[in-house]
Amino acid sequence: MIAFLSSLGLESFGVPIAMLGASLAVGLACCGSAKGVGMVGQAGSGVLSVDPGKFARVLILQILPGTQGLYGLVVWFLALMKLGFFSGALVSMDLLSGIKFFGACMPVALGGFFFGVAQGRLCSSSLSLIARRPGDLSKSIILAIMVEFYSILALLASFLMLNSF
Repeated sequence: MIAFLSSLGLESFGVPIAMLGASLAVGLACCGSAKGVGMVGQAGSGVLSVDPGKFARVLILQILPGTQGLYGLVVWFLALMKLGFFSGALVSMDLLSGIKFFGACMPVALGGFFFGVAQGRLCSSSLSLIARRPGDLSKSIILAIMVEFYSILALLASFLMLNSF
């Protein structure tokens, strides 16, 4: 496949493909976080309409799905540093290296998207627990942290792969 793409004269497209990977890392992770945070916000509005005193608990659960967007931002920043974007001197990268760089950004891009939505669903469901038993907030947080663990693994995978460049 690389030979075919090279025959098309795309061998100098390594940096744009790498930039696309970095952009997807932050873009997809932020989309997942926004969707997750939005779901919890919608469900939280119902809880708060009954008991406004539970605002702090609702807010804690709403913040949790937002971490995936931060992980995407970290990978985006690291990727752009590796590409020389902030120094003003972009590195030279062949097509195969660009595809590898793109792939290194995908764990946090895809993980951030899917885990952000999954964590949003979980935290939305957890609102019914704190609506009935406000003292059980810690149980809801522990359940959400189980999803967070896999987001951290995706961040670690992208980070380790990007450090090979």
